[in-house]
Amino acid sequence: MKIKLDENIPVSLVRVLAGLGHDVQTVHAEGLVGRKDQEIWNRCQAEGRVLITQDLDFSDARRFQPGNHAGLVLVRLQQPGRGGLTNVLSWVFRAYDAEGWRGCFVIVSDTKVRVRRS
Repeated sequence: MKIKLDENIPVSLVRVLAGLGHDVQTVHAEGLVGRKDQEIWNRCQAEGRVLITQDLDFSDARRFQPGNHAGLVLVRLQQPGRGGLTNVLSWVFRAYDAEGWRGCFVIVSDTKVRVRRS
């Protein structure tokens, strides 16, 4: 799966996700840190990449309706430090069939993963 990590997701996940066979790029590596959300979103859509973010600007499921985009994974943890994010996302991508998330709106929390499909 093609993935882009937003600036609020640890870059250390690149190695983990790439090790699971995913094509991973980051906002950091592309010089997009601090850019408007819409610019990041447009880039993801143009590249066919699932965006992984903690940014609540991407939390409106009506705006990001499943089936109308490449995919969105919104991470909402109680304690979203680097270690917690890395641990939870590493576990999620090992435990779930993330390939099936293309075009979906996915919410990852401390206790569950909700996948909204078209």
